[in-house]
Amino acid sequence: MATVAARTAPAAVQMSVVLWLAAIGAGAVEALVHLLLPEPPTLTQLAGRFGIYAVLTVLVLALRTGRDAVRWTVAVLLGGFGTLSLVIEPISWLMAGGSPGLFLVTAEAPALVAATLRIAHLVAVFSALVLMFRPAANTWFRAR
Repeated sequence: MATVAARTAPAAVQMSVVLWLAAIGAGAVEALVHLLLPEPPTLTQLAGRFGIYAVLTVLVLALRTGRDAVRWTVAVLLGGFGTLSLVIEPISWLMAGGSPGLFLVTAEAPALVAATLRIAHLVAVFSALVLMFRPAANTWFRAR
């Protein structure tokens, strides 16, 4: 019985995987919602984005192997670069004088849905990142 438990990822890692997949899903849905905006992405841009999502999904699922290198790769790529890619646009918009209040009262439904998905995406990323480095997760990754 102890052997089976040693192979099974702790709850923190399992929930981290679920949240990483939720974050990827939120990004995919947001990309599709952008098709309804005045300046929709091109087919090439969508294909590139979905290709990246596919690779990231495989990487996230590999967390269940317990390899610490996978954990750090996910942390850097999704937690670091991924987060940066999610916040650069809104921060640039704010620095250029954008008004969140005005956005909320004037934006059409697709833009509001996209913004909500972006927020959900970020919450899932931060939560998954924290769970991936909880004490039980640290012990499990070190033991692998």
